[in-house]
Parts: sequence; structure tokens; C-alpha cells
Amino acid sequence: MATFVQRMVGAAKLDVHTYEEVEADTTALGQSLGVVVLSSLAAGVSAGHGVRGLVVGSVAALLGWFVWAFVTYFIGTKLLPEPQTKSDVGELLRTTGFASSPGILRVFGFVPMLGWLLGIITAVWMLVAMVVAVRQALDYTSTGRAIGVCLIGWLALVLITMVLGGMTVGALGMG
Repeated sequence: MATFVQRMVGAAKLDVHTYEEVEADTTALGQSLGVVVLSSLAAGVSAGHGVRGLVVGSVAALLGWFVWAFVTYFIGTKLLPEPQTKSDVGELLRTTGFASSPGILRVFGFVPMLGWLLGIITAVWMLVAMVVAVRQALDYTSTGRAIGVCLIGWLALVLITMVLGGMTVGALGMG
């Protein structure tokens, strides 16, 4: 079994075997959570919003990861499964958590003239890793289906975020 760091590197390299290992390891949920926290902390450091930004960003990233994984699980297993699709939420949480591995590089986002480019590169890299994670967790043979499920899941997350954000702003009397 690979170490935590080896799994992160393997996930960042889009190594299918790493995603399969994480999918099968029912004890890896804590590690996946750790990757998401590290990735969100890196983004917070890069943004320079201080301790409050780190905390809020980390909590938002964790909630977003969980919601996206759950919605993706539902879409991928109930609405758009392939005949061999068999999965549970834990498998998707574990694989998609490790798909956040490239996001740790965002810690270097403060570098002038490089930060914005690094942000774009890591965002695309994480999205590609998410597709690999979903394809492996849901046992898809079609990468196109995994892309579609990720896109639909992401759009659902954006909609949920907008609705909850609107409710929060309204409840706080900020609108």
C-alpha cells in the first residue's frame, strides 16, 4: 500500500492504479479529507485573506467537495450508470478527495506574474483528476460519460451554492 504522499503524487499524475487503490481502501477517507484541507489551505494562503480566509475557505472547500461528490454519486449511479457501475458514496469521496492533490500547488499563487497562471493550470488539472476519479470510482469504461457526470455534478453544485448563498445573504439582511 502506498503512503499518503505517494497517493497524492499518484493522483496528481492521474495514475489509474492510485485511484483504484484509494477506491478500494475503506480506511482512506481521512487521507482524502486531508488532501482537500491541504488543497484549500494552499488556495487560502495564495489568496492572502489571513486566518479567517483560511478557515472559511477550508470549510467551504470541504462542504463543496462533499456536496459535489454526493451529487456526482447520485447522477453517476442512479441517472447515468453504465451496466457495470457499482459504487458507494465512500468510494467517490475517497477518489475525488485525492483528485484535489494538484491544488496544493496553489500555495505558490502569490508569486507575481505566475500566480494567475498557476491558478488556471491547477484548476484544469484538478478537473481532469476529478474525471479520472469519477471514472474509476463508478467503474465507467467511457471517459466521456465521466466528463458528463462531473459537469452535471459541478453545475448542480454551483446552483446549490447560489441558492444557499442567496438564502444566507437574505437571512443576514445583506441583500
